[in-house]
Amino acid sequence: MATSTTKKAVIRRFQRESLAGYVNPLSYLQPTGVELLSAEGQVVNVPYAEIKTVSFVRDFDAAPEVERPVFLNRPKMEGLWMRFTFRDGEVMEGIMPNNLLPVEPYGFSVIPPHPYSAQQRVFLPRPALRSAEVLGVVGSPLKRRKEKAAPEAQIGLFGE
Repeated sequence: MATSTTKKAVIRRFQRESLAGYVNPLSYLQPTGVELLSAEGQVVNVPYAEIKTVSFVRDFDAAPEVERPVFLNRPKMEGLWMRFTFRDGEVMEGIMPNNLLPVEPYGFSVIPPHPYSAQQRVFLPRPALRSAEVLGVVGSPLKRRKEKAAPEAQIGLFGE
């Protein structure tokens, strides 16, 4: 059975009300903005300059605001621990993959500090940000745990 190709999303904007609808995760990032299919069936292209965040949510009834915008302590998930400062001064932290090849040219896709809340993933457009800082690398491949030494062979009883 084929699964749905659209995901529920809420677009938070700087100067206007939020928009809720559906996006195709493979093609929602267009050169001019984010393509959203509203609940009424209209396709809307929202320019990146108006967008603060695009939140992929489990349910539309949940608040589009980030419940906890920063980590309370060092995250456990592997990846880049990032801090983003929006142009209005708001701060948000998240985890990005340690592989930078999938970084979108229009912004950053991060896992929020509380991924088990209503928000599963958040897209942050580049025009919405004042800065993006790496706070740490969690699970670095450079730090491998030392393997336990192999046990020495058992000695013989009678000098064999």
